[in-house]
Order: sequence, then C-alpha cells, then structure tokens
Amino acid sequence: MGKKIVIIGGVAAGPKSACRVKRLLPDAEVTIIDQDSLISYGGCGIPYFVSGDVSDEKELRNTSFHMTRDEAFFLKAKGVTVRARTLALSINRQEKFVLVEDLTSGAQESVPYDNLVLATGARPNILPIAGADLDGVFTISDLHKAMAIKDRIARGEVGRAVIIGGGAIGIEMAEAFTDLWGIETTIIEFMPQVLPRLVDWDFARMLETHLRESGVTVLTGEGASSIEGEDGKICRVVTPKRTIEADLVVMAAGVQARSELAQAAGLLVSALGNIVVNERLQTSDPDIYAAGDCIEVKNIITGKGGIAPMGSLANREGRIVGDNIAGIPTRYKGWIGSFIMKAFEHSIAATGLSLDAALAEGFAAAAATTAQSDRAHFFPSQAVIPLRLIFDLKTRKVLGAQGFGPMNDAVLARIDAAAAIIGQGGTIDDLSQLEMAYAPPFATALDALNATANVADNLAAGRLRYVSTKEFLNWMEDFTSQPDWVALDLRHPNEAKSFVAQCGKDKWLSLPYIEIRERHQELPENKTLLIICDAGTRSSEIQIFLDHVGLVNNLVLGGGFNLIRRMGVDWWPK
Repeated sequence: MGKKIVIIGGVAAGPKSACRVKRLLPDAEVTIIDQDSLISYGGCGIPYFVSGDVSDEKELRNTSFHMTRDEAFFLKAKGVTVRARTLALSINRQEKFVLVEDLTSGAQESVPYDNLVLATGARPNILPIAGADLDGVFTISDLHKAMAIKDRIARGEVGRAVIIGGGAIGIEMAEAFTDLWGIETTIIEFMPQVLPRLVDWDFARMLETHLRESGVTVLTGEGASSIEGEDGKICRVVTPKRTIEADLVVMAAGVQARSELAQAAGLLVSALGNIVVNERLQTSDPDIYAAGDCIEVKNIITGKGGIAPMGSLANREGRIVGDNIAGIPTRYKGWIGSFIMKAFEHSIAATGLSLDAALAEGFAAAAATTAQSDRAHFFPSQAVIPLRLIFDLKTRKVLGAQGFGPMNDAVLARIDAAAAIIGQGGTIDDLSQLEMAYAPPFATALDALNATANVADNLAAGRLRYVSTKEFLNWMEDFTSQPDWVALDLRHPNEAKSFVAQCGKDKWLSLPYIEIRERHQELPENKTLLIICDAGTRSSEIQIFLDHVGLVNNLVLGGGFNLIRRMGVDWWPK
C-alpha cells in the first residue's frame, strides 16, 4: 500500500479530500473517521428537507445517480474506508497516529497516518439564556436534528415556532415552517436588520417586507432573553419587549469552529478558535491539513481571516487538500463571501463587502444602486431586480455587490459575474465592459449589471449626485426635517397624483420626463430638487439636463421607486 491518509470529518470537505486523494494516488490507504452514523450529506439542503421540497432525508445523502453515500458506497465505489460512529480522541503528532474510540463497542485503538486531514466542521452557537436546554429547542447542526424537527411537525405537535437569528439559516427555516406546514413563525434578530453584515439595510428591508407578506413575523433589534417551559417542554420565548408563545424554537445564532482536537495537539489556532492554515491548507504541522468550516479563511478583499461556513467552499478546499497531499502544488486564494438564498417567491444574494462593512474596513466606499429589468422590457416574464455595487472612490475597485429579485436565475447570474470580477481585484471599468450573454428572454441589451457599473462610474467621476434611500425615507416621514427639499416626480401624472395629494404641491412636483426640457422654467430655483422616477435612469439623465440649464441644486433618488415600493413603507399608496 501507499501513503496512509486519515481524515477526521465525513460531511463535506472530508469526503471530497478522500475521493480526490484516491483518484490521484490509487494505492493510498484512505480512511475517514466520523462520530456520526450519517456521513457525506448535503447539510445546506436541510431546510428544504424540513419544508418538504426534499421528500426524503436519503435524497440529501444520495449521489446524482441515486446511490446512497454510506460506508459501503465509499468502500466499493471509491476505495475509501469509512469508520462511522467513531470518535477521534486525540492526535499524537510525534508518533503520527490518531487515538479513536468505537462509540458502539467502547473500544479504543491507534490509527496511524502519513498525512492527517482535519475536517471537523463547526458547531452552532448556543445562546447563554435560561431555557436553552428545554425539550423543543433545536439547532440546525446535523441531519438527525432535522429529522427530529420534521417528525414533530408531521405528528401535529408544532403550531407555533420561534427562530432566534435572522441569518440565512434562520430565514430558510422560517420559510420551511410557514410555506408547506402553515406554522405560525416568528424570527427574532438582535441586530437592526436580517442578514446583518451581509447586505445593506435597504436590501434587508426588502427581504423583511417579503417575509412579512408571506406570513412570517419579523422582529429586528430585539433579542431573546429567556425560553420558558412547562414540564420540561418549551412553551414561550421572552424578549425585553414581549412574550411569544411557541411549540418549537430553533437557535440559528451562527457557528464556531470545532477545533478542540487541533488545539489539544498544539496546532496553531486563531483567537476566534479557527484552525490556522497556509495557502496549501497545511496547518502549523506540515503533515496535517485542514479544510471546511473549522479553518481560518482569508478574505481576499480585506486580507483578514475568519470563519467561512459554506458547503461550496468546503468542497473546493477538500479538492485542494487532495491535490497537495498527492504532490500537486495548489494554492487557495481565500474567499470574498458570495451567497444566495431563496425566500418564498424571491431571492437575495450578495458577494464581497456591504457598504457598512467596507466603510468599517477603512475603504473610501460608496454605493451605486439600480432597479432595472432582468430581461428585455418587452419580454413577458421580465421583472425588476434591484442591484447594488459597492466600490472604492479612490481606486475604483469593486468591493461588493447585492441583488434582490424573483426566485429565478436573474440575481444569481449578476452576482456570480460580479464575484468573478471582485475576486480578481477588478474595477468599475472592468464590470462596465464585462461581456454578458444576451438574448431578450435572458437579459437586456445593456445588461443590468453593466448599467449598475455605469452608474458607479458616474458617481465616482462626480457626474451624478445621490440622495440615499434612508435620507429620502426620513424626509417622507417628516417634511420639516429638510424644509428646502421638494420632490420632482418624472413619472406619468397618473402615477404621481396620489403623492401630490398626500404631500401637497409645495412638496411634490409632477412634471413628466417627456416635458422637462420644455417646462424646466417652472421649477423652483431656491429648492433642492429630489429627482424621482421608477428605476433612476431617467432621473440621472434629467439631472444632467438641469445642471446644464443652471438648476444645479438637485439630487437623484438611486434605484427610484422600484426599490422603495419593495420596502413596505407606511406611506406608499395602497
């Protein structure tokens, strides 16, 4: 036999490393050790199993050709030995073996290695609040928990659910409970918005609005103080503001790396507990590699390390580990933070940094926002997709992108394209000139992503002046906050009339886009004009014209009403 390769962890990165090594080194003796009885499953599919979109848990463990990834499959199809229900107790780096315990028999033994791979994953955070250990409180940590949740629902034991945490997993679970099962579901998020640090507040607000419209109660800026029960079972969740009755609670408050084995073995671990690796995914011991949710991953944009718990990254890292063990020098550049998620009939996605995150990192950051058609305006299935680019005003580098739209491929395509540019250190100009595939059923002739980059170019060059969505909403809530502002509505008078009636002619001017050039003399010279249209495109054009005729005291509402009407504002005409 060839090299002895031992891999601890059998969900994503571990099996990928094992299979890659075996392909490159057919004579290698590859062993996967995992304490669970279920291995190599699609953990990211758990919410869709709970919802019923995936009917059987085996579908999460099956290959695309309908074979279950169990011990027999790995041995017969891959030549890899799997030791399930086996706990790795310690690592002896000097003698190069792992001490393991068979959880069925209790027997212990030493498993020798030439190379060791740590793919120990991450564990969910358990909030330190009273009642966290009550029956009916779950985390989404493995397939067993998912099956237990679904079993309770199927038995009719769950009518009300509370999800603590408004990240991606929490939102996906809220949809799973509400959509198919009709469970009364509440999300509690301690931060002021859902998806904190991932998207900017207005994109989060569009998502929150859609969740509420779909029957989910969303409470932001509010944390769970305690969980109360009777006879050991969950009954309610208490916050500083209210008490919420519940039959089931899901804690979705983030994760932390499982790095205890590495720490005990004297391997370098970050202050946050992530296993430190180099670009070849070697730990501080060159014979030991690590991959997946347990490692410290470098953010390509900021250069800083952190946890990156994504199944896609775990699989990519597993392959890189396999390459390097087999003698193929392969480097891992890091990540930029790309994600997309489904929420009922919509999707939201982002890559790179949000505006707040970019500013916090010290970039001279700004944001360009559009809300245009995802395909030709004349095509029957066209829909509006708000897009945002975050960029550096000094270097013109693209730092991030966000999108919100229907649950199809439109948002995904634009975010993936932006991610490719950001990952290569690209600029606004690179994105503006990026060649995108075009046909009316799929895109516009000038793609929405190219158009957003062009808006960013105008902002960076000083050819465009914005009023932020937040500033505009604050003005709409209280006109006295900016008494010298007045809205200039370029839309058809029938679209504008309800706003004129609501705000008054002194605060809301209706002057159609097609008539501006003939009637601009009617506009006040002593007021700041907030130029408004649906997407922001006509507003930008009119700003240039008004500047030309000397009416330079004006600002454009980026993204226009296409953005705001998705945000659930109270004053929007019904």
